[in-house]
Amino acid sequence: MTDPVSSIRNLGPAFEESLARVGIHTADELRELGADAAYEKLLRAGSRPHFIAYYVLVMGLQGRPWNDCKGTEKKALRVRFDALKASAHDPAAAEFERMMDLIGVKDP
Repeated sequence: MTDPVSSIRNLGPAFEESLARVGIHTADELRELGADAAYEKLLRAGSRPHFIAYYVLVMGLQGRPWNDCKGTEKKALRVRFDALKASAHDPAAAEFERMMDLIGVKDP
């Protein structure tokens, strides 16, 4: 048996459900993909960007409490988050993907 995403510190059932919708079903899959790629998948699928959710994910994958993110580290993560958001969040494309999912069109 593989560990669920929610076995990672800071990540609960709601985050686990969000990741499952973009094809990330286990803690190992998430660790292998990494925080930035996983968060980018969420954004491309239409999730609204939220900085706290992003750094909670980063901290969790490092085995750290979410509130451990402070100072210059938090500022650097904000820069990474803003870059991800700018490159990945396209509401029109996300809506198109959502509609394709509804009618059963999936990537091979």
